[in-house]
Amino acid sequence: MSARPAGAPRFDLPEIDGFTHPYWDAAARGHLLIRRCADCGLAHHYPREFCPRCWSESVGWERASGRATLYTWSVVHRNDLPPFGARVPYIAAVVELAEGPRMMTELVGCTGQDLRVGMELRVDFRTLAEDAPDVDALPEGAPDVDALAKDSPAKDSPVQDAPAVPVFRPAP
Repeated sequence: MSARPAGAPRFDLPEIDGFTHPYWDAAARGHLLIRRCADCGLAHHYPREFCPRCWSESVGWERASGRATLYTWSVVHRNDLPPFGARVPYIAAVVELAEGPRMMTELVGCTGQDLRVGMELRVDFRTLAEDAPDVDALPEGAPDVDALAKDSPAKDSPVQDAPAVPVFRPAP
């Protein structure tokens, strides 16, 4: 695949706003956050300001364990949107987090032949720099993000450098 023309749009960069900033800050530090309802107890993902079960607005950030099982997947052989075309083939998947919610993601460190429904997975992170779409993931043991579970951006946010997105790999 050819390099992306200068100024061409990127379709893998998140739109980070004040509400989702704690999520992206945690991801940049190597942690996956989910939301949990204080009223009914439901954990949910993608981040929302209300509970999708009971509609309560009493929801807060919680660090997920990073464990998941494979629910379904598809090996993508063609994608014309930058920068995905340079990554083919890749594995798009839905995983079920240990906390209950399902989330769409990408599987890395394996091939389609390695996969089976229910296999154990662990979260990892891909850093998305403007000029380098596939930078290595953050190392394990990144700093604690309990202080990030607030609804305002951190002043020393690692997201300012480059956002990171959760991907999953087979559990050891």
